[in-house]
Amino acid sequence: MAALLDCRVALAMTEFRLLKLFLPAALALAASAAAATPPLMPPTPMAPPRLLIVISVDQFSADLFDEYRPQFTGGLARLASGTVFRNGYQSHAATETCPGHSTILTGRRPSATGIVGNLWIDQSANRSDKTIYCAEDERAPGTSAADYKVSPVHLLVPTLGQLLKQPSPASLNVAVAGKDRSAVMMGGHAPDQRWYWDGKRFATDLSKPAPASVVAINAAAATMLAIPRPPLVPPPVCAAKAQPVRLEGSGRVIGAGALARAAGDAAHFRAGPEADGTVLALSAALIREIGLGQDNAPDVLSIGLSATDYVGHFFGTGGQEMCLQLLALDRELGDFLARLDQWNLDYAVALTADHGGDDAPERLRLRGIASAARVDPALETTMVAKTIGHPGALLGPQSQGNFIGDVYVDAGLASDERARLLAKALDFYRRHPQVAAAYSRAELSGAPAPTTTADKWSLMDMARASFDPRRSGDIFVMLKPHVNPIVDTSIYASTHGSPWPYDRRVPIIFWRPEMDAATREEPVETVDIMPTLAAMLRLPNAASGIDGKCLHGIQGIDCDR
Repeated sequence: MAALLDCRVALAMTEFRLLKLFLPAALALAASAAAATPPLMPPTPMAPPRLLIVISVDQFSADLFDEYRPQFTGGLARLASGTVFRNGYQSHAATETCPGHSTILTGRRPSATGIVGNLWIDQSANRSDKTIYCAEDERAPGTSAADYKVSPVHLLVPTLGQLLKQPSPASLNVAVAGKDRSAVMMGGHAPDQRWYWDGKRFATDLSKPAPASVVAINAAAATMLAIPRPPLVPPPVCAAKAQPVRLEGSGRVIGAGALARAAGDAAHFRAGPEADGTVLALSAALIREIGLGQDNAPDVLSIGLSATDYVGHFFGTGGQEMCLQLLALDRELGDFLARLDQWNLDYAVALTADHGGDDAPERLRLRGIASAARVDPALETTMVAKTIGHPGALLGPQSQGNFIGDVYVDAGLASDERARLLAKALDFYRRHPQVAAAYSRAELSGAPAPTTTADKWSLMDMARASFDPRRSGDIFVMLKPHVNPIVDTSIYASTHGSPWPYDRRVPIIFWRPEMDAATREEPVETVDIMPTLAAMLRLPNAASGIDGKCLHGIQGIDCDR
């Protein structure tokens, strides 16, 4: 256990090679299971992989990928040597973690997955808290949206890992992530293993014994969390971005930080290389311990890497902090893939993001975007209700500071009063200079499905793709470009959630060792990932009745088979 628990040496190096830190003891505990796995015959070139790994990097916009691609030398560089779609789109308007993850392995948009936001309101819920968390089961007694029972009950469609089990019952479907909602939305219903970081350790909602590797890595993570994280040493490319920026609303300074963390600071543990390293270490250990990719039934492993999202929220996307995070992520992914190579696994990787993110408006203005601003507090829902003379009659939105997304009219009002209130609220939103659009439930219900590529969608098209009549609000509100809905900047500097390209456009990458490098410019969608991977696994029926399409022209993938 010494190699596992001696964190101080690795911390002093400021490289955070977490796989080297966590794996030795975890693998030793899993050695008997791995030793029992018979050796595989060499794979047929470009036959279906025995292990399909699907990685989501939270808040990894296509803008960030394009900017840092020349700097990558590790895992992201290797994956970028496959087929890269630069213009992938989370096509819907509610660009949040839960809706975005729900599209990746289902092939369906949020209007079909039912995941309209991280949170929504159900005024008929049988509890005092009417706010619903996307990955909870609110029927569990004594729960709330803040103290919930993790569950996939709200995901209305199957994932690729679920569908694979129909023709191949021996196939395993495993999810590991830095957030419970990431693991739930990618793993779907009844996975074989699902592990997510709960703030202090890896936990699960499944009634199964913890594998030995989970126990070992949780012990190592607790040891690491108890030790301060010293500042990372920025390479020149990151030092060049070290411009201090003072935030409105708090006076907090961002831009030149080095991702240091005090001992026991669980919040900032998530905002740095340690978080992604632990997720990748556990993923690698589970591959070995439970035998993923080590028999002739193909397996699916989905991995949610969340640190980039927390860095973007805490510090914005344009400073030294994000630079350090992305270069560290590149190194950690490189170590992870190298470990799989050592095990001689036949694997393929797909990588994308659940959404992008915008930078802090204070830094955007320094870079010449004069319209960048923080939102007018008058747009907060309770303030809108007061302004139009109906205090307390508007509920939500439940995400992004109660400024954008779904707004609900009190269901207890008489129908004529609800109609008058709805009209007044719509008029207020539409007149406000920071609002790009506000649509009613009736407008979205009647909107036709878009027929163009996602880069040409109207705001109505995007909002319609986020609309589920069972869960969406009475009004859907969208702010103008670079209007940031974070007012209190004492913790968060910036966010996502808008319909604009910096939040919708994400990289979509497919990689196998045999692939030739190809960079594609055409617009595609994250809902296209599932049918493309289904074709890779030769599961043509899995791609029927979905929103996405198989992406033609990828080496080794036959969409017409």
